[in-house]
Amino acid sequence: MTTATRETTLVEPSANMDLLRFATAGSVDDGKSTLIGRLLFDSKSIFTDQLESVERTSQERGDEYTNLALLTDGLRAEREQGITIDVAYRYFATPRRKFIIADTPGHIQYTRNMVTGASTADLAIVLVDARKGLVEQSRRHAFIVSLLRVPHLVLAVNKMDLVDWSEEVFDEIQRDFTNFATKLDIPDLTAVPISALLGDNIVTRSENMPWYDGSSLLHHLEHVHHASDRNLVDVRFPVQYVIRPQSLQYADYRGYAGQVAGGVLKKGDEVMVLPSGLTTRIAEIETADGPVAEAYAPMSVTIRLEDELDVSRGDMICRPHNQPCVAQDIDAMVCWMTDAPLVPGQKLAIKHTTRSARTVIKDVQYRLDVNTLHRDESAGQLGLNDVGRVRLRTTAPLLADEYRRNRITGGFILVDESTNRTVGAGMITGAN
Repeated sequence: MTTATRETTLVEPSANMDLLRFATAGSVDDGKSTLIGRLLFDSKSIFTDQLESVERTSQERGDEYTNLALLTDGLRAEREQGITIDVAYRYFATPRRKFIIADTPGHIQYTRNMVTGASTADLAIVLVDARKGLVEQSRRHAFIVSLLRVPHLVLAVNKMDLVDWSEEVFDEIQRDFTNFATKLDIPDLTAVPISALLGDNIVTRSENMPWYDGSSLLHHLEHVHHASDRNLVDVRFPVQYVIRPQSLQYADYRGYAGQVAGGVLKKGDEVMVLPSGLTTRIAEIETADGPVAEAYAPMSVTIRLEDELDVSRGDMICRPHNQPCVAQDIDAMVCWMTDAPLVPGQKLAIKHTTRSARTVIKDVQYRLDVNTLHRDESAGQLGLNDVGRVRLRTTAPLLADEYRRNRITGGFILVDESTNRTVGAGMITGAN
């Protein structure tokens, strides 16, 4: 069994270092967990005891190499079966950027887990086995990445060592994927040939593929520009909590805490509070480290207003002339995540930003075949892992934008009130 050096040098991330969230996706055995293990190992982001545990487990399994996939496959069932079931989150940093990785499952029955992992990602990596080319799950995951409006996508053609580092194989897979991606909404697509097991083109350029003139995967992750992906035009501040200290010293203090979902907020700006429609100005913007001159997504801040208005959890602070839609009738694409089907007339709880309400499913307009992108308008319901267009009506108005405009104010989850389980994830396409 090959063992790597025990020396581990961890990068100390600074507080103001840029953060990139990315998710891995792909079919079963395409090497997602191995890729993440390789990134963690080659960037020296694992501790000695972690490496020792992985080496020990690899020996017990009879592997002829140190199985770096075990760094992310933490559940016993995952290690026994050699598959990923749950979404595993891992963290590492380089001198340039901090990273949060979501390692998502490849099996079709765990598509809902993949949706969960990719919903907050800035970038997604879809792995394809160079020997197999594009398969159903490759297309399914590319479609979900597009549906979730993940702005950057990397096609990682893995196991190039098993096809003799063939440029023709890589070009064919890249061409097939690009042809499929033209039907989707993917603004930034990059293809990289890799070998996660051997480390080729992961952290450093591979000498085995001199025909490839692009950057390594980590170099791309470090340099991809994602700051402009956030909506800095439409001010959206869902109020999460009203802060009223129980102290005589701060008897007059009233602050509204939450995470900025869009736009830029500055002291002195005129703002409107929805759903009341009352206007005022920002008196102060505060963070855990003290007052700041401005706040933007995804900062978590406390806002103080010049006037004492009736503001509570679920309300939204925005601009008077740039407001979200206040609506109870919602059209949305829904990914259904439970065994019992979604059917018209069904009553569920809905969670949208910081606002909760109840909703009834008015109509299932069509189910989408994620491989052919064909609309089945005769479906009438959505089954486990199905994606379809749904119309619903809520008991209280939602303060919403279209998902393509703002992923936070345009997304919601559906909850079964009897079990309190999340049963669906939705992306708003229209509201009135």
